[in-house]
Order: sequence, then C-alpha cells, then structure tokens
Amino acid sequence: MRGVLAIVAVVFVVISFLPRDSPQTENKAPALESRPLGRAVATKEKRIPMKKCAKATFEIKSWDEKPYNEIEGAPKLTRAKVVKAYRGDIEGESTVEYLMMHRQDGTASFVGLERVVGSLFGRSGSFVLQHEGTFEGGTAKIDWLVVPGSGTGELSGLRGEGSFAVGHAASHAVTLEFDFE
Repeated sequence: MRGVLAIVAVVFVVISFLPRDSPQTENKAPALESRPLGRAVATKEKRIPMKKCAKATFEIKSWDEKPYNEIEGAPKLTRAKVVKAYRGDIEGESTVEYLMMHRQDGTASFVGLERVVGSLFGRSGSFVLQHEGTFEGGTAKIDWLVVPGSGTGELSGLRGEGSFAVGHAASHAVTLEFDFE
C-alpha cells in the first residue's frame, strides 16, 4: 500500500510542475503557485476579493520555544507556543503553535496554526489562522489565511486572508481581509 501511495504522490508532483502552457486535460492537477525561495510552495485557489478589512494590533503575552530536533551543522528545528492578545476590529486572545527552522545565518522559516477566541467587528466566536512565514534581518514576514470551516458561533462561515511584517516591538499591527460564505 505504501508503494502505491508513493507512486501517486510522485505522479502528482511531476504533473503539478508541468509548464502552464502545456496541453491540459480535465484530470490534470492545478499548477502550483510560484513563490520566492525559502517559502513553502502551496496550492491556492484564485484570490477572491473580500468585502471587509479588519485592522487590529496584537501583543505577545508569552513565547515558549524549545528545540525538538538538532543535528550538528544543520538547521535547528523548534516548536514555539505563543499566546497573544488582540485589540481593534479583532478583540480577544489566541494561542499559536509554530514549527520553525532556524538556519545558521540567523534566518528562519516557519508554519503555524493559531486559534483566535473573541470577536471580529463585534461578532463573537473563534476561528483558526494558518501561518506561513520567514524571519530575516530582524523582521518576520507572515502570510495567513482563515482555515475553511474553522469559524464558530457568529463567526461560522468566516473566510479571509492577509499578510503582515513585524519586528521587535511591543505591539504589532495586522490586517485581515474577510467575508462570510
């Protein structure tokens, strides 16, 4: 069974990297989005314009980071649990769990999942944000999106995305373009 799954995965990857102008069939997998070096490659649907934009700030209440895999001469892998407090159009608290890869030159790449519990423009509930980012030159650059189906309460059906950059400051500004299904 593992052999069959491996073959299917390889075929998917090969088909996914075919040039966009090659003949396509109905069964061809969608082309992968091109991203800068150091960023994960992920499939995304075409960007759908969102109706609203939430502006907020967050403060980091705690950051607990521990290595979980270290090999001499290789990037260090860590796991960080971060608790944040939001103020503005997004009000509430969140917990994010990051998996990070620290290079020896001081840069890093990371992914994470964050559950926000509170309100968005006064609508109560919770939702999960998926993070993808890099750290370089003292600045973390993050792309995030609302995980489909993660909204609860009055935030059920929430969809959204955004990006932001943060440095070493007490408060960080973020925006989230959003809509409801």
